[in-house]
Amino acid sequence: MKGKTALVTGSSDGLGLAMASGLAGAGCHVVLHGLELPADMVATCQALETEHGVSVCYVRADLAEPGGTQRLIEAAQTLTGSIDILINNAVVRHFSAIEDFPGERWDQALAVNLTAAFRAIQLVLPGMRERGWGRIFNMSSAYGSRAIANRIDYVTTKTALLGLTRAVAVETQGQGITCNAVCPGSVLTPNIESRLGALMAQKQMDRDTATREFLQGKQGTGRFIDAAHVADLVVFLCSASGTHITGATLPVDDGWLAS
Repeated sequence: MKGKTALVTGSSDGLGLAMASGLAGAGCHVVLHGLELPADMVATCQALETEHGVSVCYVRADLAEPGGTQRLIEAAQTLTGSIDILINNAVVRHFSAIEDFPGERWDQALAVNLTAAFRAIQLVLPGMRERGWGRIFNMSSAYGSRAIANRIDYVTTKTALLGLTRAVAVETQGQGITCNAVCPGSVLTPNIESRLGALMAQKQMDRDTATREFLQGKQGTGRFIDAAHVADLVVFLCSASGTHITGATLPVDDGWLAS
């Protein structure tokens, strides 16, 4: 993948950064994205460049804003020349019962979790078709195939990404472009780390006990998914061996969806 460029939305930390790092390790130049100030991402970019010998840059853009996705794509293309690999990973979430769910948070979730993915694909596809090669990933979730209370925005948008993936795969067949949905289980990201810490404080639990309670009914192994392993799957799907895998829903969840 040397010479290819990957854009990973929502990649200032957590799973997004792990996938960006995995692609950098495979030789890709990388565009990171988030809401952090550019000055706060300099060290992260420099560390990836030094470790992997690739070019790494960062673009700040709010995908909830009208035109935010277009500004991101245009900035990324200006900085790198092309986007060969797109990972739609940016996400917002709100916890609330349906009847109390704020309308503005619903609109934000649709904008960031779903519409931004559609717009990004729409904007990068012409270049991918021109070059005859592209890889598109929509980061869904185990909750794209399961439901849970008080997560109406997350469940709805992650489910919709599966349909978006299939539609894009059908429209890009035979063009050297693949589009797949990756569905991680619970990955120990900063967001989940904060929720785990809150559970420990609320119930006076040690970490192991809180982890088992947090994962109850999810991953039967009682352990979190390693973000680096999700990155490994993405790197594989970008390889020649992934050429014929498209339109797929690919769980990385320790058997959660099988149970």
